[in-house]
Amino acid sequence: MNAARLIACHECDLLQRETALASGGTARCRRCGAMLYRRPPASVDRALALTLAAMVLFVVANTFPIVGLSVNGNLVETTLFGAVRVLYDDGVWPLAGLVFVTTLLMPLLDMAAVTYVLLPLRTGHVPRRPDIVLRVLRHVTPWGMIEVLILGMLVALVKLAVIASVVPGTAMWAFGAVMLLLAAAASTFDPHDIWERIDRARSVQIAGSAEEGKISPSTPTAARAGLFVCHDCGLLSKPAAHINEGRCPRCGAGLHFRKPGSIARTWAFIISAVILYIPANLLPVMDTSSLFGAQTDTIMSGVVYLWTSGSWPLAFIVFIASIAVPMLKIIALIFLVLTAQRRWRWLPQRRTRIYRLVELVGRWSMLDIYVITILVALVQFNALATIKAGPGAIAFGAVVVLTMFAAMSFDPRLIWDAVEADHG
Repeated sequence: MNAARLIACHECDLLQRETALASGGTARCRRCGAMLYRRPPASVDRALALTLAAMVLFVVANTFPIVGLSVNGNLVETTLFGAVRVLYDDGVWPLAGLVFVTTLLMPLLDMAAVTYVLLPLRTGHVPRRPDIVLRVLRHVTPWGMIEVLILGMLVALVKLAVIASVVPGTAMWAFGAVMLLLAAAASTFDPHDIWERIDRARSVQIAGSAEEGKISPSTPTAARAGLFVCHDCGLLSKPAAHINEGRCPRCGAGLHFRKPGSIARTWAFIISAVILYIPANLLPVMDTSSLFGAQTDTIMSGVVYLWTSGSWPLAFIVFIASIAVPMLKIIALIFLVLTAQRRWRWLPQRRTRIYRLVELVGRWSMLDIYVITILVALVQFNALATIKAGPGAIAFGAVVVLTMFAAMSFDPRLIWDAVEADHG
């Protein structure tokens, strides 16, 4: 690595120099604390081995039943895809699509993309069009939610245990192993290192990239220095004169000094989420029919049920993930976009940490969706009892997706632009 090479922080845009790291080291932004790059040991070998193992177990997890439910000699089992199909057959196709994408399609694409890139590199070759695959990987990764699915399965098992005998299936253990392997692979896979390997293998100099030089106090950020930073591959490049948009010379991604329409798009997603948050909490997420009559459950009534049944740790987890997190995430996003829009200058480090936390916890709100999916798929005993997803579940799933889109649309560098104005 060239010690004089410049790099820009994705969260505050501060220009810094790349330095050589010890094995296992991590470089963080000296201003906002964001991670810039890492040097995991044996990154290609470990990430490839872990991903290949995860792919094998992913096939097992989708071949065998997740869980079995036995009532009066009747055994009902379901695979994850079978649960998605039950939702679709019940007419709740938006929910079925959301579960399919986040637990089947996106994790599979994630593993396939990592394998596609790493396998040739392991043998000393460069894969064809790694730019496209790595860009796809960056956008796919946040939507794979195997770890949330596992927690949803555990909550569903607690609820099912009072109905009938529950037997965890092979797929549940396989999904647990997939979750651990993917987490380990993600901690080892480093796109920064991958791009350096690709550049060395190609033995090419990227035209238009930022040259070595001193970081001037008057131009501490990439934007003020007139440099584009690519969010897909991290390359700094010089745009043509009087150009505010362009293409990365290395990976072809679109380049902008700031995300186009960040404030407007974030507001649009937030307002839509706020509107849907009300029916998501007032309308039933599940409709239960049994010999004893019909019952509807909202998200809060599900929390109350877990609490009164003695499963207070799970009740606490579901309350945090399904009620507190979506509400607090909406409040935090409103705070971030409002302060950025008004160009407030105070506490930029803390506001950046809030943004980081919002991105981290948002996916866990999908917990209740996965609980509903398992319950709907298994409780299908016709005259004895059936469970169907209610309209509140669709609204709640939309809230989760919209808040994730809002976080992705917000540009945290806007927080620091007002601070830079004080020193301009």
